[in-house]
Amino acid sequence: MEILCLAIYVYWVVLFARILLSWLTMVWSPPPALDPVVRVIYDLTEPVMSLFRRYIPPIGGFDLSPIFIFIILQLISSAICG
Repeated sequence: MEILCLAIYVYWVVLFARILLSWLTMVWSPPPALDPVVRVIYDLTEPVMSLFRRYIPPIGGFDLSPIFIFIILQLISSAICG
């Protein structure tokens, strides 16, 4: 169970990094050396986010899917990790 709890926490951090990157890339272009890191973050989060985007469209250009993903991760974490 501890591994699953750790995986949920790591995914939470990766999703938070994805949100920060999406905001930062509007005003700052990351150096090419960071491209592999950015690509991994997007590759880990995009399948789940696209699943939620099918049912929760952006409102006024604001993507609400991460909020619902955070809520579900919290619910799963509470049920499994205590």
